[in-house]
Amino acid sequence: DNSWATPVFQKPITHGVDLVLHSASKYLGGHSDTVAGVVAGSAAHIKHINEQTYSYLGGKLSPFEAWLLLRGLRTLPLRLPHHMKSGLTIAERLKAHANVERVNHPVYSNHPGKATLAGYAGLFSFEVTDEIDIPVFVDALKYFRIGVSWGGHESLVVPAKASLEQTPGLNSMARFGVSPRTIRFNVGLESVEDLWADVAQAFEKARK
Repeated sequence: DNSWATPVFQKPITHGVDLVLHSASKYLGGHSDTVAGVVAGSAAHIKHINEQTYSYLGGKLSPFEAWLLLRGLRTLPLRLPHHMKSGLTIAERLKAHANVERVNHPVYSNHPGKATLAGYAGLFSFEVTDEIDIPVFVDALKYFRIGVSWGGHESLVVPAKASLEQTPGLNSMARFGVSPRTIRFNVGLESVEDLWADVAQAFEKARK
């Protein structure tokens, strides 16, 4: 799944991966106005998928959705560096904030898989201290709207408790080692200074 990095920042096939998936609704589309998916691979693999899946199930894009996706692809190489620059700025400022315990961003990771990345997307999470009332923090944000389908122009926020069940099972927070005080940001294309001012005022309002 290369939805996060996109072909701009990572090319899995050059590292021996047979099939690469993309949620094209995210960065590839880039405007939060289409639902689409992409599978990329060798001609032989795609021929098999076409014959065994597409022919049986009939899944395909409408012409208009295909046009929307092509429109997004034209600006992808321009949008992703902006997402990266703004995302890193917000991540650095969060890392230095007194009410943030941890920032979960690949730039701070020593994982060997990081070597395949040429850049970073604007989606990451962070963990706040007990002094922050998370619902108040999220509600106080003006630029960051509550939403889960990242990759568009708009900055989004979602607390971990809202997206992962807290009960045992496949989607439990414990299974993934996610702190209940985790908040996820999608840093969009707005002014990074406006975004940070929004975050700063939300921290002030949410501090217990």
